[in-house]
Amino acid sequence: MHAFDVLGDPVRRRILELLADGELASGQIGAVVQEEFGISQPAVSQHLRVLRETGFTTVRAVGTRRLYAVNSAPLAEVDAWLDRFRRFWTPHLDALATELARGRRERRLAREQTPQDDTDERKNP
Repeated sequence: MHAFDVLGDPVRRRILELLADGELASGQIGAVVQEEFGISQPAVSQHLRVLRETGFTTVRAVGTRRLYAVNSAPLAEVDAWLDRFRRFWTPHLDALATELARGRRERRLAREQTPQDDTDERKNP
């Protein structure tokens, strides 16, 4: 299965989002996904199986619990594929960052140029 086939499913993307914050037990994952998507526990287990078999997650047994974690290798492959396309959005994001910084600087300068005495006079005429 191709990485984008795996990531194309919203349930699997959500599971990866949950795991991005750290390792979780399958029951914890199931509770969130069942609530958000209204699917059964066996359906969640199938999604976890797909993620495990395609290498997007790892699983380890701790007693009777199964703890899932993100495996970054397949995500690195996706990132490498996307790298060819970054030129389309990177300049726009850089320009946005420049404009945001310019706006913050202009607001700061405007605050610094407003005399404190003038402000006090407006409060107490």
